[in-house]
Amino acid sequence: MIHWVYAFVDRPAARFARACAFWTEVTGTRLSAFRGEDDQFVTLLPEQGDAYVKAQAVGGVGGAHLDFAVDDVAAAASAARELGATPVFAEDGLEVLRSPGGQLFCVVPWQAERVRPAPLAAPDGSTSRLDQVCLDVPPGAWEAEKAFWPAFTGWSSGPGSRPEFHLVKSPARLPIRILLQRLDAAGPAGAHLDFSCSDLEATRARHEKQGAEAVSRGPHWIVMRDPAGGTYCLTIRDPATGSLRAP
Repeated sequence: MIHWVYAFVDRPAARFARACAFWTEVTGTRLSAFRGEDDQFVTLLPEQGDAYVKAQAVGGVGGAHLDFAVDDVAAAASAARELGATPVFAEDGLEVLRSPGGQLFCVVPWQAERVRPAPLAAPDGSTSRLDQVCLDVPPGAWEAEKAFWPAFTGWSSGPGSRPEFHLVKSPARLPIRILLQRLDAAGPAGAHLDFSCSDLEATRARHEKQGAEAVSRGPHWIVMRDPAGGTYCLTIRDPATGSLRAP
């Protein structure tokens, strides 16, 4: 059973300090002590509830990935391998795997996290919440990823709001859900983070004040670039429920 889910903000090591400053501001969190041989890991701590966002300094351009907290790491990793995942790295209390479509993810021990933080409330009354990891799936891996993620998580899944989307919906007690997005062209798998926003334009303006920039717009989302060069999306989904609101 998956007891908790972490969303990882993976950003280039040279821009990691700027990334940490930005992501704490837009999520209403503060940084934990840094961890790892090169201080490459940090947790974003909310004012109330349990943490569910972490950041990692990486080589390359970065992106995002998921950590799944479970009772038995070895058993969960074994189940993932039986479903088609491939092992990448393992140590005591951690297994890193790659989904059939090539997306990295981790299985970690559950540390009794259970309280989902409330959405971030802005002074103007609007709210936002980082609540979704979108997996960017190459066309050739689409069917395999659609089968793998519901099977591995045990969560329900179904078509999204557009033909290129497929939602893997976590239980309401968990802070992160998964959206699969089919890419138009072949290429490597990737992932990015999504916010739900009660007021899309107000949230965009706040993020821009912290150094982000708008890249493009979709029917109900804005693609943003953070100060470390990573892309993410603001969406019109309801921060309380995660469901899509009418435009």
